[in-house]
Amino acid sequence: MERRGFIRIAGGGVVLAASTSMLAGCAGFAVPPSATAAWNSPAADSSDLRRWALSHAILAPNPHNKQPSLADLRVPGEITLRLDEERLLPVTDPYGRQILMGAGAFLELLTMAAAERGHRAVITLFPEGEPSTRLDARPFARVRLVSDGGVPRDPLFAQVLKRRTDRRAYDPARGIAPADLAQLNASVAGLPIGFGLAGRADAPPAEKAQVEAIRTIAKEAWRIELTTEAPMMESMRVLRFGSAEIDQHRDGIAITNPMLVILARLGFVDRTAFPAPDSRATLGQIKDFNAVTDATPAYLWMVTEGNTRGQQILAGRAYARVNLAGTAQGLVMHPNQQALQEFPEVARQYEAIHSLLGAPTPRYTVQMLARVGYLPANTAAAPPAPRRGLDRHLVA
Repeated sequence: MERRGFIRIAGGGVVLAASTSMLAGCAGFAVPPSATAAWNSPAADSSDLRRWALSHAILAPNPHNKQPSLADLRVPGEITLRLDEERLLPVTDPYGRQILMGAGAFLELLTMAAAERGHRAVITLFPEGEPSTRLDARPFARVRLVSDGGVPRDPLFAQVLKRRTDRRAYDPARGIAPADLAQLNASVAGLPIGFGLAGRADAPPAEKAQVEAIRTIAKEAWRIELTTEAPMMESMRVLRFGSAEIDQHRDGIAITNPMLVILARLGFVDRTAFPAPDSRATLGQIKDFNAVTDATPAYLWMVTEGNTRGQQILAGRAYARVNLAGTAQGLVMHPNQQALQEFPEVARQYEAIHSLLGAPTPRYTVQMLARVGYLPANTAAAPPAPRRGLDRHLVA
């Protein structure tokens, strides 16, 4: 459920004779308002409750910002939800576990929106059968919105338009306050999922050591992903450089750094070529990730006993709730899923993080690992990520 910052300069050897500050005054670098319009007025079309609820659901966090959920509204009173098979991540998410977590977050926001309008979302998961090893085109859910004056409105719904995934450095000296941790716990109370956090404001030495150990595993998993061709190229293919590309696609990894956008426009960024592991581009990304990781005061995680498709969806619903609860408390989050991915090169880190968090495989599955903290003083909230808009999610 993450979208990452990439490539500093192409190939590690191109130098552009202009400073970033000079380029920043030029047009065409920022995420255009049209690409984030879905965050501004999701209630614009209120004639069909299904559309209104879906316009909130599409704001859910999802891996690589691929936004793969498709909604079929052709049966009156129903929403049939499928996955766009062209928007999966077959290398870094070969079994579709992370994609289904994104689907779970989608369902959670849909349920909250329905309750806001006095309706209960009756959800049937995998109505035509569960996928086995790989995801397929069968529906992951069928939803009916049933009028119910007694359905409680969820206070977390107020945070849906404010929620962000923030990939920047956090305040490293500020651990998670007890009151804020209590709200995170409360958001998933009663759900059959394990929730843990290391990095409390009053953390004992053993907990601080656990945070450092998580950082070490996260850094190594990130390095492996960047220096392994297949997973790196999966990300390269969804880079969107500058305003025009971001607006055209409204998904993937948005690149707004003026220098990088100029390099891409001049043809110096080849999104079909694997950057050398020792290139300046790759080494720069590793350095930047390590710096952000070192400024991470806390991590949270979610664990299931088993790893069924239903549990993967549940984990996504739970993360959406924790993310919204954190937003309400002034916390920021960023999933760090590299060590939880199932491609072979990170198998050692996968086992290490499970062992460290007291969730040994195969009995347990760590479904989510995320950075969590507070922004440094006087730091503005991150802007919203691009969204494709409701119409692009609807089956014709």
